[in-house]
Amino acid sequence: MAQKPSIPKGTRDFSPVEVAQRDYIFGIIKDVFQTFGFQPIETPSFENSSTLMGKYGEEGDRLIFKILNSGDFLKKADVNSLADKNSKQITSQISEKALRYDLTVPFARYVVQRQNELSFPFKRFQMQPVWRADRPQKGRFREFYQCDADVVGSKSLWQEVEFVQLYDTVFTKLKLSGTTIKMNNRKILSGIAEIIGAKDQLIDFTVALDKLDKIGREGIVKEMKQKGISEGAIKKLSPLFSLSGSNTEKLDQLSEMLKGSEEGLEGVRELRFVTDTVLELGLQTALLELDVTLARGLNYYTGAIFEVAAPDGVKIGSIGGGGRYDDLTGIFGLKDMSGVGISFGLDRIYLVLEELDLFEEVVQPEPQVVFVNFGEKEALYCFKAMKSLREAGVRAEVYPDSAKMKKQMNYANNRNIPFVVLVGSNEIEKNTFTIKNMQNGTQQECDLKELLQVVINS
Repeated sequence: MAQKPSIPKGTRDFSPVEVAQRDYIFGIIKDVFQTFGFQPIETPSFENSSTLMGKYGEEGDRLIFKILNSGDFLKKADVNSLADKNSKQITSQISEKALRYDLTVPFARYVVQRQNELSFPFKRFQMQPVWRADRPQKGRFREFYQCDADVVGSKSLWQEVEFVQLYDTVFTKLKLSGTTIKMNNRKILSGIAEIIGAKDQLIDFTVALDKLDKIGREGIVKEMKQKGISEGAIKKLSPLFSLSGSNTEKLDQLSEMLKGSEEGLEGVRELRFVTDTVLELGLQTALLELDVTLARGLNYYTGAIFEVAAPDGVKIGSIGGGGRYDDLTGIFGLKDMSGVGISFGLDRIYLVLEELDLFEEVVQPEPQVVFVNFGEKEALYCFKAMKSLREAGVRAEVYPDSAKMKKQMNYANNRNIPFVVLVGSNEIEKNTFTIKNMQNGTQQECDLKELLQVVINS
């Protein structure tokens, strides 16, 4: 007996209903992106390894899926590396390409390659899958979609303000009220590291701090100690965990704490502009919250950092995130090209909408009418009529086989098709159709024009 097939862990199949629900989310996000002036692009699913490696920090690099070289990939591998089981050296010898980890680094590569063709500031959106060799769990997959919007070529903080509004607009349209847009600034984190005497360990500091919601304060302290951050430095962090009050009050407390760091104070000024402006403009359903422990462990962030939390009661990771990167294109040779962007985690948003029963209005695009197949002559007559219906925008199909009537009617019922059209020799002779309403059971004989009106007006 053949073994039952399976799919890799962290991947999923999607049913027609699930695809319709996902398309509903895609449609709203895409519509808002375009309303805000963003243009669509796409990049390949895999990149040269040199494009991706070293851009996400040590932890990110470990999660990148590598693609083996074509042919005899071991031929170029160093014998000593194989004997020593030196995986790092072997990987670089047998794999030159990798699946993309996110959409931001490929976008930076895209901008550098096409810098003479683009009009700056360049506003792009991208909705494509990414891959991470992560441990699968609820809300965390190895293959998932990101929906990104970025602006490159502008250092204006108005872009950060607009991204907060964009998040608010999308989640309002999805009827997902009560989302929290958490915000911080990488310069504040650098300033804190400077104040506590750990500036040379900024990466270790931010990577540990970013895990607060996963491992708690004690876990962070333990990890920082393991990374060699002194106990005295860790002790100076205490005020960071006890900030309270409104965004303005938290920023006032941070200003006091960061008096000795110009970079940290610059981060406070930037955050204050964004939060004050958003407060004046107002949000529809989302909340903007300053979170000074938010770090997002990606090395390329240099300014604002965003992360979106689902409404209270829904236990899942972030459903969106992003930030400013002042020189991401610099790694590919294009200096001083500031950018800022955000991302929507479609797969987690789907899970949240599903948990909150917010898919009620999503209708699977089933056919509006199906023609019963009584034989070749009748099927040909139906196909001619169906061609006219489709040209008028009606979703229609003919049952492919001349099967028993009960089987064809069950097919219509199972797919919730509202109208069934029956055509026999009598209808062909009179050039008419008998249409049955599957909801109330009534049926009538009509010509093609009347048939079209019945279906369209239903």
